[in-house]
Amino acid sequence: MAETSDESAIRRAVASDVGAVRAVTDAAYHPYIARIGVVPQPMEADHAANVAAGRVFVADGPGGSVTGLVVVEAYEEYLYLDSIAVHPDARGTGVGRRLLVFVEAYARELGLPEVRLFTNAMMWENRKIYPKYGYEVVERRVDGPYDRVHYRKRLV
Repeated sequence: MAETSDESAIRRAVASDVGAVRAVTDAAYHPYIARIGVVPQPMEADHAANVAAGRVFVADGPGGSVTGLVVVEAYEEYLYLDSIAVHPDARGTGVGRRLLVFVEAYARELGLPEVRLFTNAMMWENRKIYPKYGYEVVERRVDGPYDRVHYRKRLV
């Protein structure tokens, strides 16, 4: 599945995208290390395995550069949004919004009624953004060194 627009396409990542997936993820999450006191899990993910498994979708920017990405995993009752990352140079350009819209469309395409995700409680920017897109808090839970706020969005 690919979304096309004048701004960029969202497409399934391929093996040659692994370096860009790693670079965008690291650039997006690196500023949070000092704030949360640990390396965010997306930075430690096995990007090559996620790409090989078809779990990564990328937003192509000008010249085909990867400006953002999502990592998703389908479960029986929902689509799990494992990670969303936008390169700092592309913030404020609508890439994140388009990725969230894509995730919802992809869930619908798979026949799944809900999208679930979580964010670190210290990533307050995310905690302001997700409710604006219809996500509701389900719970807050500490998992090891991570204080996480869990969200879901029911798709109608």
